[in-house]
Amino acid sequence: MKTTPEHDARMAKITFASVYPHYITKVEKKGRTKEELHHVIRWLTGFDDNKLQELTDEKATFETFFMQAELNPNAHLITGVICGYRIEEIENTLTKQVRYLDKLVDELAKGKKMEKILRAA
Repeated sequence: MKTTPEHDARMAKITFASVYPHYITKVEKKGRTKEELHHVIRWLTGFDDNKLQELTDEKATFETFFMQAELNPNAHLITGVICGYRIEEIENTLTKQVRYLDKLVDELAKGKKMEKILRAA
């Protein structure tokens, strides 16, 4: 499935604060922890707990969120389907980055080992 310009614009405007509680609920419901979630987010973005709190408090959009991130050099190794989209086929950079995060949260919730989630060599 190919993203549309409207879809990409919608993704850019979503606030991290609006989805973050859902990420926590999703992973905790499956027996994972908020600390593990933060570890995964830190791996992808470089954000520590204080920066995550700051971005949440200021209701940063995903556009701002990923503009400030230092994406992990191995992020391109995140592949597969999430929300009906094959990540490696997404052309819009920001939409791809949001889907990277979604995929990591999904893998965490599914019980994957941390070294697999973090694409350890």
